[in-house]
Amino acid sequence: MKKSIITVVGKDCVGIIARICTYLADNGVNILDISQTIVDGYFNMMMIADTNGSAKEFLTISEELEALGREIGCIVKLQREDIFNRMQRI
Repeated sequence: MKKSIITVVGKDCVGIIARICTYLADNGVNILDISQTIVDGYFNMMMIADTNGSAKEFLTISEELEALGREIGCIVKLQREDIFNRMQRI
């Protein structure tokens, strides 16, 4: 299993979690861990997910999540865990 990190940031509104989680479930992506907060009206969520069960390529999932984020007014990023960890060390 290769873990991936999904981050979601934007102005809080109804349905953000539902839309993201529905997309992931519909595409065979398993959520392993999830954390979300709302600070002064801004929504922030981080998920650890397993994309290995998806029939879609990693890049396709990433692009579709970014497009979904634009629809709901958020920035959504999908990164492989190893790249995410290296970026955090910089």
